[in-house]
Amino acid sequence: MPDPKVLPFAARAAGCPFTPAPELYAMQKDEELPRIGVPSPILDEFEAVAITRYEDARALLSDERLRMGFVFDPDAPRSMLNQPGNLLNYNGADHTRLRRMLTGAFTVKRVRALQPTIEKIVASRLDALEAAGPGADLISTFCTPIPTLVICELLGVPYEHREDFQRRAQVGLDVNATREEHIRNLMEMDAYMGELVAAHRRSPGDNLLGAVVREHGDQLNEDELVGIGNMLLVAGHETTASMLSAGSTLLLQHPDQLAVVRDEPEAVDGAIEELLRYISPAITMPREAAEDIEVRGRTIKQGERVVLSVLAANRDHTLADGDLDTLDVRRTPPPHVVFGYGAHQCLGQQLARAELRTALPALFRRFPTLRLAAPQEEIDYRTTTLVFSVNALPVTW
Repeated sequence: MPDPKVLPFAARAAGCPFTPAPELYAMQKDEELPRIGVPSPILDEFEAVAITRYEDARALLSDERLRMGFVFDPDAPRSMLNQPGNLLNYNGADHTRLRRMLTGAFTVKRVRALQPTIEKIVASRLDALEAAGPGADLISTFCTPIPTLVICELLGVPYEHREDFQRRAQVGLDVNATREEHIRNLMEMDAYMGELVAAHRRSPGDNLLGAVVREHGDQLNEDELVGIGNMLLVAGHETTASMLSAGSTLLLQHPDQLAVVRDEPEAVDGAIEELLRYISPAITMPREAAEDIEVRGRTIKQGERVVLSVLAANRDHTLADGDLDTLDVRRTPPPHVVFGYGAHQCLGQQLARAELRTALPALFRRFPTLRLAAPQEEIDYRTTTLVFSVNALPVTW
């Protein structure tokens, strides 16, 4: 069996999964704009301009001439990258129309209103962890259930269905799954979400999906509603679960940094930004130049695909003084593009921050002696999907 493919713009150093691969730093120093081959289960492999510098990434992400590279095509087979209703498949007015229907659910005010729910869920998972140990898998007992329970609550999705939709989310994010597996996987996702949407059509529930149906159902067809539901369900649990998993793992490897998160409440907000920057769990989706674009005197030609390395951009040493390859949760947070930038910036970023700010300090306060129960070199990282994570993490206390 061939080795799993790794996305070259999200490659991590061998044996140091939190560190960008040396090739990314080499591209960052290159004054040219390198073209690289990008594996894709849908397109096999395509050539793209690689962007690795922070200023280039931010400028391009806010440039309307750089369009999403997977615009919905009704004549092509459907996958997570070709789905009506998914914001990542739209540009311009079509994207704005759909995004406006969802923005109100993710404002700072609405997320603050969810804080008691998040705290209750975190407390319940801490109880579950204590009951499972001492000695447990932190990922399956704590890190994954928290964002899953939150998004189930938000969308009105039954939590007992989690194993199926988590499996489908992982297949959808796996660059090594085949084209046929991706198509079949989306059919399963659509069938599941279609039933939920139909139920809300009959009686809109008191949750986000119900609100979308109630307030915008007459402006959306069934395909768009199903796509919106799929997008919210996958994005709402998978990326935050990955960040909680990787963040816990990283802090357990750096006890001095963990102590700051555990003992200094005033430092937690900055610490979360540093963890987001340092780990950079998710990628931005490929873009495409709608016309020629100049970047530092070099030209991205109309029609060329573009991939932006969030991992490399967030370690760009022009961003701030100090060594940005060293985790320092007390540093003044440098800017980052973990949630993207511009019109397609992550809709749920405030919710993700709220979950991280609540869960990580609570974990280390409840279990002050928490430690790894396996050698660091045996930790099972997930490095060949669209979202970096940890598959399992044995801990004890």
